[in-house]
Amino acid sequence: MSIESLTEEFNRIDELDESQREWVMQDMTFVLFGATGDLAQRKLFPALYNLYLDNKLPDTISIVGLGRRNYTDGVFQEKIEKSLHTYSRKAVQSATLQEFLEKFRYCIFDATETEAYQQLDELIEKRENELGIPQNRLFYLSVAPGLIDGIASNLHATGVSKSSGWNRLIVEKPFGRDLETARTLNHNLGKVFKEEEIYRIDHYLGKPMVQNLKTLVMANPVLGSLLNHHQISNVQITASETVGIEDRAGYYDKAGAIRDMVQNHLLQLVMMTAVHLPDNLMVNTSRVNKTEIIESLQPIVKEQAHQNIIRGQYESGEIQDSPAAGYREEEGVADLSKNDTYVAARIAIDHPSWRGIPFYIRTGKRMNEKSTQIVIEFENRAMDSEMLKGAAPNLVMVEISPNESISLRVNLKDAASNQFKPVWTNLSTNSEDQPEAYELLLYDALRGNSTFFANWREVELSWEWIQPVLEAFQEDLLPLHFYPAGSKGPRAANELLMADGYKWW
Repeated sequence: MSIESLTEEFNRIDELDESQREWVMQDMTFVLFGATGDLAQRKLFPALYNLYLDNKLPDTISIVGLGRRNYTDGVFQEKIEKSLHTYSRKAVQSATLQEFLEKFRYCIFDATETEAYQQLDELIEKRENELGIPQNRLFYLSVAPGLIDGIASNLHATGVSKSSGWNRLIVEKPFGRDLETARTLNHNLGKVFKEEEIYRIDHYLGKPMVQNLKTLVMANPVLGSLLNHHQISNVQITASETVGIEDRAGYYDKAGAIRDMVQNHLLQLVMMTAVHLPDNLMVNTSRVNKTEIIESLQPIVKEQAHQNIIRGQYESGEIQDSPAAGYREEEGVADLSKNDTYVAARIAIDHPSWRGIPFYIRTGKRMNEKSTQIVIEFENRAMDSEMLKGAAPNLVMVEISPNESISLRVNLKDAASNQFKPVWTNLSTNSEDQPEAYELLLYDALRGNSTFFANWREVELSWEWIQPVLEAFQEDLLPLHFYPAGSKGPRAANELLMADGYKWW
């Protein structure tokens, strides 16, 4: 890259920084639907508390929690305090805890009752008047997917979302079950909220290492010289879990890994990787460039899906020397369920920067280890030389979780054997003070920064790519491969890469 080009890149980053300075934190009301649910207890309350400790909440904020349980404000605040002691990454500060809890009020709420919305509006306005804050309202829907459409419609019909200030809506996944339902949901939300007011949250986009991809090459020019079209042979993205479905059978047996992980998390990681790692893509707003990447995915033909897609389901096995039941043995799962708990895929990106470089993605439950990582394998045409005996392909690994690090694998000659051996150099960014994904995303939403939220076009194009795969599942055009719990997945997933001369790292 020339000095002139590099200067242009830094100027663009400076422009982005300028736009960030315009994201002003304003006093507001935060309305949390599903405030008695698991996500609120484990993630949202701790995230809000850590933002409070870091002075990253508005000067004055009213937080209203909604749920069907018959809680008083006091009982609700006690539940919040318990969640902080259990899940907060920062220690609870007794001196200021009450000040934080005082921001919360509770409203018994039935999403199907019009009267409930009227009572909610009265409570919001009462608190706005008490605190002297404007009618800026952020609605967070941590609810079952079937309730999202109705809640949004009722917010509009009852006037709750017709305030004199701004309105924002945060929606948790899944955003639809397929292309048709996603389009219907988006159409209905669009009647109430503008696109720029809708924040479709994907917590993978909140992970610090994923967000760091945006500036990784700019801050490390040496990586820019490596990450170019002529050096890379393939890219692999893995999101593996050791856990099973736990108590989510009611949802998971209808969703599977394809809907739960691939359509959202993994395709977002594909977009983020393809946009931000090569040095010949311009630094720009991530929304525009990510859309260009997802538009460039080579479509899957359902009759030929078996050539590029592997689906699997875990059987009984062992995880860390402990027995693990098979998927069909899990409570709430049908005896002959054909649901997928593992998906691997070969993806071709018809874009100048990535044409001819395959992306391989895989995700699975009950795998041998928990890991989310991006691995870039480099070309080495001299590998078969006798002089390079023992050498292996160079790799760059970006580990997203459970640890955060960047590793480079190089070949060094071993004096004893006179052969090369691959050696890893690890650069860890782990810190006890590292913000969690929901902290970063909530902070952005509070300021009106939608950079790390999925826009509608990305969601729609993701479903368009997935839809033929769903149809292939439904029409039994894709075999279901079984794998033992505690393994690396079905053998067919290895064969998918072996056909191209590669293997999973």
